[in-house]
Amino acid sequence: MSSPTLTKDEAARPAGPAAEPGHAPAPGTPDGPPSALARLMGNPKAVALAVAVLVVVISALVTGSGTWPHALTADVKSPLNDLDNWLVDNRETHWIFLYFLLHFSNAAEFSVDGITSLFDSMGYVGVTVIGTLIAWAAGGANLSARALRTGATALAVFAICGVLGLWEPTMETLSLMVVAVLSAAVLGFLLGLASGLSDRCERLLRPVFDTMQVMPAFAFLLPLLLMFGIGVPSALIATVIYAAPPIARLTALGLRTADPAALEASTSLGASAWQRLVTARLPLARRQMMLGLNQTIMMCLSMVVLASLIGGGGLGDEIYQALGGLKIGKALIAGIAVVLIAVLLDRTTAAAGERLDDVVKAGISRTMARLRLAVWGLIVVLVAVFAAIGSSLGDEEWPDGWTIDIANSLDTGINWITDHLGSGIPVLGGTITWAEGFTDYVLNPLRDGLLATPWWALALLVAVVGWIVGTWRAALTGVICLALIGWMRLWDVAMDTLSQVLAGLVLTVVVGVLAGILCARVERAERILRPVLDTMQTMPQFVYLIPVIALVGQNRTGGILAAVIYAAPAVIRITTQGLRHVDPAAMEASTSLGATGRQQLLGVQLPLARKSMLVALNQGVVLVLSMVVIAGLIGGGATGYMVVQGLSKGDLSQGFPAGVAIVCLGIMLDRLSQPTKGREGA
Repeated sequence: MSSPTLTKDEAARPAGPAAEPGHAPAPGTPDGPPSALARLMGNPKAVALAVAVLVVVISALVTGSGTWPHALTADVKSPLNDLDNWLVDNRETHWIFLYFLLHFSNAAEFSVDGITSLFDSMGYVGVTVIGTLIAWAAGGANLSARALRTGATALAVFAICGVLGLWEPTMETLSLMVVAVLSAAVLGFLLGLASGLSDRCERLLRPVFDTMQVMPAFAFLLPLLLMFGIGVPSALIATVIYAAPPIARLTALGLRTADPAALEASTSLGASAWQRLVTARLPLARRQMMLGLNQTIMMCLSMVVLASLIGGGGLGDEIYQALGGLKIGKALIAGIAVVLIAVLLDRTTAAAGERLDDVVKAGISRTMARLRLAVWGLIVVLVAVFAAIGSSLGDEEWPDGWTIDIANSLDTGINWITDHLGSGIPVLGGTITWAEGFTDYVLNPLRDGLLATPWWALALLVAVVGWIVGTWRAALTGVICLALIGWMRLWDVAMDTLSQVLAGLVLTVVVGVLAGILCARVERAERILRPVLDTMQTMPQFVYLIPVIALVGQNRTGGILAAVIYAAPAVIRITTQGLRHVDPAAMEASTSLGATGRQQLLGVQLPLARKSMLVALNQGVVLVLSMVVIAGLIGGGATGYMVVQGLSKGDLSQGFPAGVAIVCLGIMLDRLSQPTKGREGA
């Protein structure tokens, strides 16, 4: 009997256990899957990152010191001191002040003083009535639930601010807000128009907007303080500069993403460029512009509160003075008033945007249009009437007999919380105990590790990470930012700031991603958290410090906790949106294959939502960094404290380099957390 003939493939198959049925090829063999080491060696970026991390760790352990070499530094304080002295000496005599900057100063002073005088002449009755009518008209000027709810919100806000005894500072804040919002909206719209219609302007303005996005709010204040002095002009101009980019960027985005079919139809009808802009581009960009206006209003309010440090007055000054005297109850009352104003402005602009959407979708009758026009006309007439006779209808300010003082009660409650939750919890300790542990076991080791790492090793790690997530330009930008920090002799203090930012960023991402996953998968959790996130996103940065001081005291951990509270809502919302907008076909396919919820999350949703997660990370970086200076007010130290000290003393040589260092850290972290592949062809 002849033996069976082997085919060519069978003859080439190796003998042994691996060839027998039921035996899988061994890992690392030609027919088996590659080993982990082989996969690592096959990825040059992973190898580069591993080598860079190894270099950092070994060099830190060997040298134990990462001080920037003195030979590579420069004396930046002396020229800044000279500039500071020149500005002070020539502020009232030099032509650039008399014939240029003085006009801005006078216009700002005149505008704010005019609005304040109008509010005073109208009295508390007139301001309350007009404010309620404006909110009601913005919601539709009818008996709809939206219009009535918006009007009722305005009435309640004015009444509560009066009852809390904060009528005068509230009017000061509103006066500055009115002028700042109008100025920022006009400036932002013009810049957005230029950026949206011209590619050259877009290329020129993009780095300006990027820098302004990562630059802390305090960085605007110090140079303006030296140019315009302490008072309203510095506060107003800083607020306008800080708040203009959102509406500019969103206006440009709306103009550039307008429906091509609508623009083509407009062109085919013979419309000129101006007609296309007015009848097609701007109406199609309406949604983005309203969103930009809302963001500008919120940033104006946030900056107006911060501007109290340079004479802005109002509710911000109430908070700052109360925190300085450790009067937490009084600070909390002023913070409540700020939050109420933020909610009022947010709800009013949101209602106006919804009304415009309704008009576009369903149209509006001629009768209703005339009615709304008549309502706005009536508001203008009433403003004039109250300005003329408002003082005869009542006092300028809210009557003292209608106020209540709850500061002492709040102080008692806060002291109870501090005593019982700070360190009085059996076994667990409390919030102050946890804050001390976080400082001892996380912040201090992280700071010491950064200070022990040689500058060249850290620069190597930044360059490698920049190359991995972006391009050589991102790597070069990160290294230049580090070099500029060292060149200004701020390496050690900047590493302290970086340790706080990294710790805050990790906590923010962990909390934000976990909460975002929960909201994306459990609708009830999203409904419960939505009002909390809305409130947190409308609160100015200053306000977060008040509960933090009550819980953990004034220290670096308190600053990080405030940063996490401030930045987490954006990360939660972006994560939730990214997970919910994953391709339904991919989710359905995984379900049909029997994937569990955990498998769907880890294997489908998170990988497909990668872009959204990276955006969330980038926003976390920007928002955490923006709290660094404010954290300096409650013991955060480092560059944030230097900026605050320089601002309070008007010392350009101390505050300005520290502000530049914070901007450098922001740009570096922004480039390292936002991949740029595909945007440039490097």
